Amino acid sequence: MVRRLGLLFVVGILFVSGCGAGGGGTTPAAQAPKASSAPLDFSATTLDGKAFDGRSLAGKPVLLWFWAPWCPVCLQQAPGVRAAAERFGDRVAVVGVAGLDKAEAMPEFVRLAKIESITNLSDEPGVVWKHFGITAQSTFVLIDASGRVTGHGTLQPDEIPDRVAALLESR
Repeated sequence: MVRRLGLLFVVGILFVSGCGAGGGGTTPAAQAPKASSAPLDFSATTLDGKAFDGRSLAGKPVLLWFWAPWCPVCLQQAPGVRAAAERFGDRVAVVGVAGLDKAEAMPEFVRLAKIESITNLSDEPGVVWKHFGITAQSTFVLIDASGRVTGHGTLQPDEIPDRVAALLESR
């Protein structure tokens, strides 16, 4: 009886935590968690201490990647983010939004993940995460050139460049 209760407890915890739900995929914006009605109306600080205005992204497609320095899944996704940034260059804005940790931990992740070439924001207080309704890492937000959120959720590393290409095609 005790063994059966223990097994039920473990299965319940796995179910609630979403373990094994790694198939991912972004959801259409209509089904995404509630975010701001003005997606690019935010400000933050880059990891190197410079002011960043989200409105500077207006007029081009945007891939926002919400990551945490201690997240192994985020580290696995980094090559896909890097590939998208390299493939599309200035035609798409690729921005990392680091959170869920102290700012001091963020530069080391950037170095390990080899994402120095993209803009990375320090969102230690979680203001940008809250603005987009982000509750967990690693989450992507896709915004088209008109400023409309078109997708929200997780992506596999090899899916990232294709999703960014689709953003460009929707122009």
